[in-house]
Amino acid sequence: MSIDSGGSRSSKHERRDAAREKARQLREEQKKKDRRNKLILQGSLIVVVLAIIGAVALVITSTIRPPAPGPHNMLSDGIKIGEGFHAVKTSALQPSAEPVPFPSNQPSSVLDIRIYADYLCPICGNFEEANAEQIKKLVRDGAATVEIHPVAILDRASMGTKYSTRAANSAACVADLSPDNFFDYSALLFKHQPEENTPGLDDDTLIALAKEAGVSKFTDVSSCIRDQTFKNWVAAATARFNNNPFPNVASQPPQHGTPTVFVNGQLYMYTFDQTTGAFDPKEFTAFLAKVLGANFSEEAVPSPSPSPSP
Repeated sequence: MSIDSGGSRSSKHERRDAAREKARQLREEQKKKDRRNKLILQGSLIVVVLAIIGAVALVITSTIRPPAPGPHNMLSDGIKIGEGFHAVKTSALQPSAEPVPFPSNQPSSVLDIRIYADYLCPICGNFEEANAEQIKKLVRDGAATVEIHPVAILDRASMGTKYSTRAANSAACVADLSPDNFFDYSALLFKHQPEENTPGLDDDTLIALAKEAGVSKFTDVSSCIRDQTFKNWVAAATARFNNNPFPNVASQPPQHGTPTVFVNGQLYMYTFDQTTGAFDPKEFTAFLAKVLGANFSEEAVPSPSPSPSP
């Protein structure tokens, strides 16, 4: 019996070649699969990285606001209220620009009262309580103007809510959108003044006080208060208050604090009861009389409101 050794060897070679081809195909398929998985992984990582970059950009743009103008009608960093409680209309202070002081009153017999105040400052509240009525009467009758500069130096005393800034911002919102209601709104902030080292009034209460003051554009004022639209302006105005000399005054005060009060450019060196913090309204009346001299009278004849600044 003979053995076909050649056929056997051929079959073995064919099986071996087939096995090698199969192995090669499997390796190629695995390489393709590995490349596909790698591309999918890289694509997924790119999507994740882009999502993270987008989220970071959103946080940055939402928390770091670009410089924006201050409120309208506060070109001097304050708002000036004249006869009938009408505000003197001005443009907004542009970013990095210097405030433009109001010119002296004409006629000169109209008292020019300028007040720098923090709505959380208890001494400011006591000054307001003692002197608000006589200031209101003088302004109503046209015998005086009052220029109010809200500042925020007591944020540290509101348990992290930054009430001084929020209150000053709310006042700026009213000045910007409903300036003729500013006098009443400012008075309400002092009437409902919270104590130091408390959270202060919340935004809903500030908005409710704006409504009580009769503001126009109530919806816009509400959004302005909630969004703290003029927060950056409040910070800048407060820095100017702390660091810059007061414009158009006879002499600078020894230190910057609230309240700081000038009448016709003369500093009011007030005193108050060291126990209760109360002011004597007769003292301020005497100061007004001293500043204006023979022209001063509590029954002053109304004079025209001051002209707006450019």
